[in-house]
Amino acid sequence: MADTRVVEIKNLSKRFDELVVLDNISIDVKEAENLVVFGRSGTGKSVLLKCIIGLLRPDKGEIKINDKNVINIPLKELNEIRKNIGFLFQSGALYDSMNVRENLEFQLIKNTDFTKEEIEHKVHDALKKVSLEQAINKMPSELSGGMRKRIALARSIIAEPKLMLYDEPTTGLDPITSKEISELILNLQKSLNMTSIVVTHDLICANIIADRAIFLKEGHIAYQGNIDDLTSSEDKFLRNFFSEKIIKE
Repeated sequence: MADTRVVEIKNLSKRFDELVVLDNISIDVKEAENLVVFGRSGTGKSVLLKCIIGLLRPDKGEIKINDKNVINIPLKELNEIRKNIGFLFQSGALYDSMNVRENLEFQLIKNTDFTKEEIEHKVHDALKKVSLEQAINKMPSELSGGMRKRIALARSIIAEPKLMLYDEPTTGLDPITSKEISELILNLQKSLNMTSIVVTHDLICANIIADRAIFLKEGHIAYQGNIDDLTSSEDKFLRNFFSEKIIKE
């Protein structure tokens, strides 16, 4: 793993009215590193991702992506940076009115100068990476939950981003499918040499993916280290949190 920092977050804070969601947090993520973000519901995990990609503006602090501060920059510059970032939403966020081919083509047609033939090749290549070439003409309503997640993942990586943000990538999936999706995410990360930040409650997913993990609590980074350190910690709060996850799974 390289020492190059792809994401640098310094003293980041975000509040909604009187509710402090992120309170002066700092995180570095290195090139080709998979960082997993844990925390109870409502502790700012998804807010953190939205601040990184520019969907939310923090109240203070700094976010650099490849040494470029992305806060308060013109939208045109932000959109250029976003072209190298993939985002897998919790819901998958496929366009229900478009078939699989059209879902994957959409951002390439909108954001690139690729020819029709180049786009066709990239669509087939992305579907091949997630083993769903046969689904190219299906509508989202015809897909299972696991297939929808795979298609959403294919759409996220079709432009071969250098940074991937995942918001609960295995939510709603059974343990077997969750394991398959997690292994797919890891394989894609390695083959494309991507840096990833993964928000999850899923220990199966985290154990497969994580190089390092942090735990958000009351707006702060309460703990960080490798997965084994966190899950075997003697800290009462962590022990209770992870024992609940193990029991549920």
